[in-house]
Amino acid sequence: MKHFKYVFLSACTAATLVVGSLSAYAAPKVATLPIASVQSSEVKEALAQNWIPKALQEKAGSYSAVTEKDFNDALFAASKAAGASLDMTFSLAEESLSREKAASLLDKIINVPYAKKFGYNDIPLNSPYESSILNVRQAELMNGISSQSFGYGKPLTNEDAAVLAYRVYKYLLPFTLPEASITEMQKAMESGRLTSEELVQQYLTRIEKYDDKGPALNAILTLNPEAIHIAKALDAERAERGPRGPLHGIPIIVKDNIDTVDMPTTSGCICLEGAMAPDDAAQVKKLKDAGAIILAKSNLHEFAFGYTTVSSLGGQTLNPYDLTRVPGGSSGGTGAAIAANFAAVGLGTDTGGSIRVPSSFNSLVGIRPTVGLSSVDGIAPLAHAQDTGGPIARSVEDAALILNATAGYDPNDVSTAKSVGFVPEDYTAYLDKEGLKGARIGIVREVFGTNSEVNQVMNQAIEDMKKAGAIIVDDVKIPNFAEINKYGSLSAWEFKFNFNDYLKSLGAEAPFHSLDDIIKSGKYHPSNEQMLQQRNSRESLNSEEYKDILLHRTKLAQEAILKMMADNQLEALIFPTSANPPVKIDNTQMKEYQNIGEGFKLSSFTFWPTVTVPAGFTSDGLPVGMDFFGRAFSEATLLKLAYSFEQNTHHRKAPELTP
Repeated sequence: MKHFKYVFLSACTAATLVVGSLSAYAAPKVATLPIASVQSSEVKEALAQNWIPKALQEKAGSYSAVTEKDFNDALFAASKAAGASLDMTFSLAEESLSREKAASLLDKIINVPYAKKFGYNDIPLNSPYESSILNVRQAELMNGISSQSFGYGKPLTNEDAAVLAYRVYKYLLPFTLPEASITEMQKAMESGRLTSEELVQQYLTRIEKYDDKGPALNAILTLNPEAIHIAKALDAERAERGPRGPLHGIPIIVKDNIDTVDMPTTSGCICLEGAMAPDDAAQVKKLKDAGAIILAKSNLHEFAFGYTTVSSLGGQTLNPYDLTRVPGGSSGGTGAAIAANFAAVGLGTDTGGSIRVPSSFNSLVGIRPTVGLSSVDGIAPLAHAQDTGGPIARSVEDAALILNATAGYDPNDVSTAKSVGFVPEDYTAYLDKEGLKGARIGIVREVFGTNSEVNQVMNQAIEDMKKAGAIIVDDVKIPNFAEINKYGSLSAWEFKFNFNDYLKSLGAEAPFHSLDDIIKSGKYHPSNEQMLQQRNSRESLNSEEYKDILLHRTKLAQEAILKMMADNQLEALIFPTSANPPVKIDNTQMKEYQNIGEGFKLSSFTFWPTVTVPAGFTSDGLPVGMDFFGRAFSEATLLKLAYSFEQNTHHRKAPELTP
């Protein structure tokens, strides 16, 4: 008997019958109780399978009891059709088969690591079949005849047997990895279809096939050599105590400017090759505590300086939708990797668009959280006051699950003290397909730019939101936007001082101890020469220009947005993530040549949140992203709106180059 942790009694199961989501019915007056009426779509699907034995097809609808032999024949036929093999001997008796014995036979096929306790009231005390009954329910192969009763002692009908064989067939099919969601992965692991070890191996195989070879995306810098070992340990933990939560055993790729104690953190620079941080970044630690596996570290635009993702250590990362194009940046390695299905989700950083742009260019969802929602402790800084870290995912739900794990107060990052009282228990609770209905959305056309392809996608997105019930307030104006735009970059001032502090945190073993030493070494990408020199020339942060950027720019931007949203009673603003699609790769790489427009400034200058979501594609197949932007700590609202848009449009498409 397995150890059980949860008691699962839910009112939603009141109409649940023997298998899955079949509808309730009035049982005919016969000696046996069927799974459902013959009108059930699943019964029809099952009986339509050409591998279902004729004996079951001919007797279906009669509600006669199935024999052990016929049920065994059906299970073997299902396994053969699924390309699997059953290494076991079944009874060939012509006797009728009871439901509990059918559960026992099914239990021999599956490998449920941890079944939840369920309150059937008709299972005899100390029944030898109780464990099997719970296991097959956990595997979603066989439920009770009602929420309270399993139907213990009742015979299994031929129709029941056909449906159960069909479910075994689907259970035994190989797990489809590409585009699988975290929920689907967890469901497969909890039902015994998949282990975390197998999941990690499948991702490693894809990385070898598509990153090292094939299109050679060049998205990954370092693989975790302990990933398989960690997955095995998490599988054992699941079997012994159950999952820690929705991220248990889930592989994640982390941008290589986020500290990991067991892998180097390089910022993409050859100057930091092999540099080891003394501990995990706060967000990495939280992910590990939640049971996630850090599978790999991804390439980035060196020092997070640009939007094209090229580095002296990793070279140029390619866009999986068009190998001649950039993947965005600076979290472009994470973006390309998650788009190509190298892991379940990714973690990036964002100062001036570095999560949002690669999400847009790779048909992904990205969250730039409110500054202070999630800790930046252990993230190599670009501009500490403006830096954030957040998820890059293939769906809004997956991104929300990562935010659940990474948001909240961290004593090592004082800015997160602002988040206290503003972090909901579960961001996924706000995901509502009808979330756009009645929502007032402002369209900021002054940051749209002039690219007709991007604007066409955006105009269609606006129409789609109207169809979903949103109230569109078009062409809202940001007060004093021209004045706000005159202010310079925080990273031009803060980088030197913040990065020198970061180098000190690496300890005596750090390859370099100051930005000045790195510049003198020449060990960096030549395209960064001017930016490094400019930033290194700053002598102090005790400057009126710097203080104006940090204080007055922030105040002006926040007040302008708050007034405009209040005047128009808006829940959120939308605009294209990038005013232009991804550009072709310039092999000289001697300058930043990807223009994304000015929309990114709304979030970066206010320190407020944005959720990027796929909005469509240009005529030549390049992804276009749209930003939902809102007030401080409005992530739950933005996720609700983004999820509704996602579920009403389904724009996300996997790249054809990495099937």
